[in-house]
Amino acid sequence: MADVGVYLYGVAQDPAPDAVRDLSGVAGTPVRAVADGAFTALVSTVDLEEFGEAGLRRNLENLQWLEATARAHHDVVDTVARSAPTAPVRIATVYRDDDRVRELLRDRRDELTEVLGRVVGRVEWGVKAYGTADSAARETPDADDAADERPGMAYLRRRRVQRQSREDASRRLAEQAQEIHTTLSEHAVASRQHPPQDPRLSGHEGTMILNVAYLLDEDQTEALAAAADGLATRMPGVRIELTGPWPAYSFTELDAT
Repeated sequence: MADVGVYLYGVAQDPAPDAVRDLSGVAGTPVRAVADGAFTALVSTVDLEEFGEAGLRRNLENLQWLEATARAHHDVVDTVARSAPTAPVRIATVYRDDDRVRELLRDRRDELTEVLGRVVGRVEWGVKAYGTADSAARETPDADDAADERPGMAYLRRRRVQRQSREDASRRLAEQAQEIHTTLSEHAVASRQHPPQDPRLSGHEGTMILNVAYLLDEDQTEALAAAADGLATRMPGVRIELTGPWPAYSFTELDAT
């Protein structure tokens, strides 16, 4: 019989008895529950040939394997989190057996109570904002075209004007990003900044000037959307994209080491 381990997706608080029924996880394995008191670990039994230390060193270099595993990991957490507060752990967290998982639940009980307690009745919304040259443009005074200006001096002047224009545009984009974040934060109980995405990955034109997750009370969703619409109206050339509602994934991740 192959050596096996226990793959941990996350921990849920008081999930429904059938929360993981017919749910498949990494490598197509069935998801099951390991409970201790109010907390339930979401786990799968996995082959250590693939998910043990040596297997993971090999497989984490395989982008196709990594993408499939990450998607399956997220789908399990996302599914359960829609019906119960759920804290995910990092991808490829594997324990020897169920007893070690129960020990984790007991040892981290206070932390789990705090982390999951703060997301009850709340949802996560993602906000991405994109700025363009038009949104950052400022009028630049025309430089004097002196008839007797030497070619070298004219070149240096043009370079100086171009550099100043780029610096002004960058500063303006940063100001717009801060204004958006400040306004939207008024409707949130917490926020988490994420790095801007490469335009080749985001598929959007313009510069991503903001990439933030906001944790909202459920009744603040419409207010957040209205605030975003108002900001976009006041900022020609800026596009604000809202995604959600999501389980509060960005605000519950556990370090299960």
